[in-house]
Amino acid sequence: MTDLAVPDLCLVVLIGCTGSGKSTFARTHFPPTSVISSDTCRGLVSDDENDQSATPEAFALLHHIVGVRLRRGLRTVVDATNVQPGSRKELVALARDHDVLPVAIVLDVPDSVCLERNARRSDRAALGAHVVHRQQRELRRGLRGLEREGFRRVHTLRGAEEITAARIVDERLWNDRRDLTGPFDVIGDIHGCRSELETLLATLGYRIDRDPQGRAVGACHPGGRTAVFVGDLVDRGPDTPGVLRLVMGMTANGDALCVTGNHEHKLVRALSGRKVKPTHGLAESLTQLAATDDEFRAAALDFCRGLISHYVLDGGRLVVAHAGLKQQYHGRSSGRVRSFAMYGETTGETDDFGLPVRYPWAEEYRGRATVLYGHTPVAGLRWVNNTLCLDTGVVFGGQLSALRYPERQTVSVPAERVWYEPVRPLAPVGGGPDTEGPAHRDPGILDLDDVLGRRVVETRHHGRVGVQEENASAALEVMSRFAVDPRWLVYLPPTMAPCATSELPGYLEHPAQAFEYFRGEGVTRVVCEEKHMGSRAVVLLARSPEVAAERFGVARGTGMIYTRTGRPFFDEPDRTEALLARIRAAAEAAGLFDELGTGWLLLDTEIMPWSAKAQQLLRNQYAAVGAAARASVDTARQVLAAVAARGQDTGELQARMSDRAADIAAFTRAYGRYCWPVDGLNGLRVAPFGLLAGEGANYAVRDHHWQLDLLDRLVAADPDLLSATRRMTVDLGDPGSEATATAWWLALTGDGGEGMVVKPVDALVHAAPKSRGAAARTTTGAIGSATVGATTDAGPAGNAGKVPDRAGDGGVGAQLYGGELLGHGAVVTGNRDNGVPVGRLVQPGVKCRGPEYLRIIYGPEYLRPENLHRLRSRGLGRKRALALREYALGMEALDRLAAGDPLWRVHEAVFAVLALESEPIDPRL
Repeated sequence: MTDLAVPDLCLVVLIGCTGSGKSTFARTHFPPTSVISSDTCRGLVSDDENDQSATPEAFALLHHIVGVRLRRGLRTVVDATNVQPGSRKELVALARDHDVLPVAIVLDVPDSVCLERNARRSDRAALGAHVVHRQQRELRRGLRGLEREGFRRVHTLRGAEEITAARIVDERLWNDRRDLTGPFDVIGDIHGCRSELETLLATLGYRIDRDPQGRAVGACHPGGRTAVFVGDLVDRGPDTPGVLRLVMGMTANGDALCVTGNHEHKLVRALSGRKVKPTHGLAESLTQLAATDDEFRAAALDFCRGLISHYVLDGGRLVVAHAGLKQQYHGRSSGRVRSFAMYGETTGETDDFGLPVRYPWAEEYRGRATVLYGHTPVAGLRWVNNTLCLDTGVVFGGQLSALRYPERQTVSVPAERVWYEPVRPLAPVGGGPDTEGPAHRDPGILDLDDVLGRRVVETRHHGRVGVQEENASAALEVMSRFAVDPRWLVYLPPTMAPCATSELPGYLEHPAQAFEYFRGEGVTRVVCEEKHMGSRAVVLLARSPEVAAERFGVARGTGMIYTRTGRPFFDEPDRTEALLARIRAAAEAAGLFDELGTGWLLLDTEIMPWSAKAQQLLRNQYAAVGAAARASVDTARQVLAAVAARGQDTGELQARMSDRAADIAAFTRAYGRYCWPVDGLNGLRVAPFGLLAGEGANYAVRDHHWQLDLLDRLVAADPDLLSATRRMTVDLGDPGSEATATAWWLALTGDGGEGMVVKPVDALVHAAPKSRGAAARTTTGAIGSATVGATTDAGPAGNAGKVPDRAGDGGVGAQLYGGELLGHGAVVTGNRDNGVPVGRLVQPGVKCRGPEYLRIIYGPEYLRPENLHRLRSRGLGRKRALALREYALGMEALDRLAAGDPLWRVHEAVFAVLALESEPIDPRL
């Protein structure tokens, strides 16, 4: 058995004479979708696989398909003779264009075997022997030069038996460490500052190992964390050998990974005897290394020479490269990728200090993976489009910084002194025109390309959510013409599904169905919250104008109040500011800003009366229906009275009209309860029922008791304006508890209340698949029992058998901080798959509305038996599915907001919620 190592991502070029068995070999060893055959392409363009006149068009099609597959990161096999250098040259160039390795598999069999096989095929029987002899000569003439042509690996199989005995062995690239899930501590540029590195490692919790001379020769973390170094370990600083000794020991022991920096690349060339200018700190490294023994220098050279360009970690969610890496280069292997990873990309210009102006690739980054890098020193740390530069200039007197992943906590220690005077001052955070090149797209600026067309949004808790193109267009119309300043529009609340239809006489909705739904999903405790009858409003409240300007980039205003569709709740900005001032004063009095450590709050509220926002709806729809119904019934009753006066029997008709008049009066009373006059803020009531987010925290993942208890304190600070949300906790295993809640609902709706919303006490509940037992579930928000990520063997498994990505040498977590849930995804207990909850997302709440309120929705006479029977066939499936998708998108927006993601990332989820509102769902549900 002959094993042929083939990288997971590469271009495999089969080379062999016609009849050598290439197609059989491809079918045997590769999936049929990965094999692109020249014969098949010839047949596609001419309906005849042997039509040689179609060969140019066939290979044009073949190259196009190969390019599409390589661009999508799929291993591709080319099944053609490929015996001529010119045909191979085009394929090698195609592989290089897509930054993948070209691999040649040569099938070299005797001419007689090829001739015999062709003779057995009807479509090849007429093929002359001279064709086989010519192809065999071309094949053998080019065998020795395949590596010079650019093939990074050549497998030559001679004879039919060797071909039959071959076996393809899948091989990962050296940069592919997706199997390592962390947790990681990614450390920025060190530049010979060994003492600061030891201080940082100790701060991160590592135990440093020392040799008999007291030198640091390794470090490990008792919690199994892995350090990842972004390169530039050497040059400029006082102890390059000490840094190398420590990092070499950590990587050898499996406690660290390290990528190459441009300074390591230059040091390798110098130590290898190449002519290199000893500038930018290289002279210091060479002097310090000269004082070490030959064995250490040789080991240091081998270590630096063996460093790779970048690592792809944690299932592809984390990429580490010295100078950063564009999305299309992640996991690829070529000289171009290696060069970008070490040096970045420049504009071709130089700045006032004579240094190259670097292209601000991070401002255009749109990848899902978190990219951590260094190379360009900055004065502070700031996330830009899910990327973070960790070089804070320790050798220049700045700091040595690290990021804990997946927690996304930054840790920095100060430099002990200025070790090397910089050519230019440390770049301000995020760069600028004098440091990082010309101004480019600001990450806070939205772009039509981010929302146009059919979109698919990845959500942590509900997988992929699709948005149809026509719905996106409708949402764009609303967003561009009617919505608030998009910098305020960081969240849109989801629609809410009603409970299942009740079969009880006189009820369309009843608490029993809500309780039964959650019990079936394995939920044991729910909270029943009073449903306020007003208009949904999101309140984004900044503590001060300075906070609003700094956090949201809005120079005017201290927040915003907007509707479910992103429109301003009030037409008058002064009224908005006045209401914000009242809520802000209440939040200050309740101590919420200080207790939560935030300068802003995002609240989910209901603003009453209903007429304060829905005046036109009331006037044009409900009041008009009531007035028309009363007029028609009154006219009918007058006619019936006249007919009765003439001696005709109209008793049954008059009774029917009396019943209709009673229904119409009930309809008018139903909506009239929710209307009263408002003058400015006088008469206005605000009922906060959800505490959604603050700086660095998604509070919506916390249980509802926690949220409502804090909101009770807010209400108590201004009871004249704010209304509490009455609620009741129900044990779904106790029929008495359910009966008490049902009686409370009956009293609530009997007094004119709309109804209640039933929610699991825990937020973000995931029910296990039914086949695994309905009672199993996973929840988020349970801080005490939370498990963040998965801890695996902290060290690498070694590089044996992996393909190097050093072709240049000649060839997006759960976040938990200070007890608060942060950023990308909540802490989840129970079943998980790569950090994502396993199982179906359970409805965050179902509404259970009272009989009289539903009269507004379904009409004055909906409770008549014949109408109620018809309404019980209402379909709820689409509404429930929509509610779950919008909820997942809302949580994704809050996660991204808390993580400090750029506005376009937050808006991707917010815009999707607005787009889904255009789906054709019965609005009465």
